[in-house]
Amino acid sequence: MADTNLRFYFDPVCPFAWMTSKWVRQVVAARDYKVEWRFISLRVINRHIDYDSHFPPEYLQFHNAGLRMLRVAARARAELGPAALDELQASFGAHIFDRQPWRDLQERNQTVGSPEHVARILARVGLPIEYTESLDDTSLDAEIEAETAEARALTGTDVGTPILHFEPPKGVAFFGPVISRHPTPDQAVELWDHVLGLVRFGGFAELKRSMRERPQLEVFGVSPDDVGTQEDWHQGSRRLKH
Repeated sequence: MADTNLRFYFDPVCPFAWMTSKWVRQVVAARDYKVEWRFISLRVINRHIDYDSHFPPEYLQFHNAGLRMLRVAARARAELGPAALDELQASFGAHIFDRQPWRDLQERNQTVGSPEHVARILARVGLPIEYTESLDDTSLDAEIEAETAEARALTGTDVGTPILHFEPPKGVAFFGPVISRHPTPDQAVELWDHVLGLVRFGGFAELKRSMRERPQLEVFGVSPDDVGTQEDWHQGSRRLKH
């Protein structure tokens, strides 16, 4: 995309990528940036992992759902251009995370990435319902794998989603930031400026704390008032390249 300020690599099923994307949209509105949405697949990142021994049982199916939805996004981009992904990325997140909690993991895993679910995602933004035919089109995986490799080449491979590349092709790239709540508009811009200040210093590598609160997303039943350090909210979270 011409005059792109930011490339955002996302997997639809990553809650932290969704939270970060909502923050980035606040920054984009304030700074009049142009964003290009690109692909990074948790299933591809973790394909060398034995899911049974490393992750809870539901991870494999959920990561597969993310890959399936990225195939749909790849077809949309191929036929309609990169701009089509802006509303589609937002619709993915709205239908996975900005909704009431799933009754249980079985309902979530049977729904997310199913043809019926993706048809609703596409309908919300006026994209052709026949794009659901691409959910099982593995010929699109090479493109997704290439962009996943592209993203990780920018930051190193010991990271997951999301990855941001500011002022491409020569600008700075970084993983995250991993945030669990929505900032106010003023906080959003302030946070962005602080992040850029860090990553633009060539010697900066990592700033991290492992204690986390549950992501304040409707699907987790957490409101902005439910703030706490729920470090164990997600089994396996430290091993997951999210």
